[in-house]
Amino acid sequence: MAIKKQYLKSKPVCKVTFSVAAEEAEAVSVVGNFNEWNAEATSLKKLKNGTFKGTVDLEKDAEYEFRYVVDGVYTNDDEADAYKWNDFAAAENGVLSL
Repeated sequence: MAIKKQYLKSKPVCKVTFSVAAEEAEAVSVVGNFNEWNAEATSLKKLKNGTFKGTVDLEKDAEYEFRYVVDGVYTNDDEADAYKWNDFAAAENGVLSL
């Protein structure tokens, strides 16, 4: 899994690219407080090499909690900036600091 951040000079926005190596998976999406935790809102596209990839524009100078949904199973990214406990899910969420 990987996260790439590209800050725009012209806008207070960061383009965040999420990559998940999941060759055997049918569907991967990224969910978080930036998309109301809606798995259908940010589906990642499967590339020929088996990696799922997608880009989201997020406001900079903010923190966002997120997780991946790989074939219905929630998982964290090893490259998250931090982790934060979530009582609702009884699990940790990854944190993006922009």
